[in-house]
Amino acid sequence: MAFPTLKIELFADGANLQTMISRYREGFIKGFTTNPTLMAKAGITDYQGFAQSVLAEIKNLPISFEVFSDDFNEMESQAELIGSWGENVNIKIPITNTKGESAIPLVQRLLAKGLKLNVTAILTRQQWLDLRSILKPKDDVIVSIFAGRIADTGVDPVPMMRQAVQDFSDLPHAKVLWASPRETLNIFQAEECGCDIITATDDLIAKLAMHGKDLGQFSLETVKMFYNDATKAGFTLPSIAKV
Repeated sequence: MAFPTLKIELFADGANLQTMISRYREGFIKGFTTNPTLMAKAGITDYQGFAQSVLAEIKNLPISFEVFSDDFNEMESQAELIGSWGENVNIKIPITNTKGESAIPLVQRLLAKGLKLNVTAILTRQQWLDLRSILKPKDDVIVSIFAGRIADTGVDPVPMMRQAVQDFSDLPHAKVLWASPRETLNIFQAEECGCDIITATDDLIAKLAMHGKDLGQFSLETVKMFYNDATKAGFTLPSIAKV
């Protein structure tokens, strides 16, 4: 599979161990992310066991694992444990808990302990400015802004992502991540915005092979698909008598 040359770092988002290892060995992916929802959908029941299986194979690229408690004290304990799993681990902390209470005080405590974070589920500028207000130049943090979910509401995320890149531009270890892309176009939009990272599911990564594809040829392939599928389905219509 031929991938385009990208300036932005592409992280694979998923929870399938074999797929993660396969993408890692290809050498194109620059990091990995997962979350409890993806892991649950993949049928994973042993959270730590899965994480350690991944880390046994992928030792030199960043990987984000998320806390799953709703209590900030328990989140802190989970974060410290997750952070102990490897030097390449970023701990995902949601920007709020389920009560809407800000996680910023927790983020500040964890950064003070030297942990590497991925602050996730950010959808508003105020949320990322609250995070920005407590960061120091040395803090290693990924700022995960869910541009795809912003777009789902009918709002163009591009101006917001450009603003976020500008807002964090003076922090050398803060990386703006375009999360939840919906199509391959988003990868190139994120790169044009100046984002440092974009996540993508395996299906979306596979579609990158179509970059630069001749649209005329793509049209012909589409017509052939319609024809072949209709033929396989055995569709018929009654003949119309010609006068």
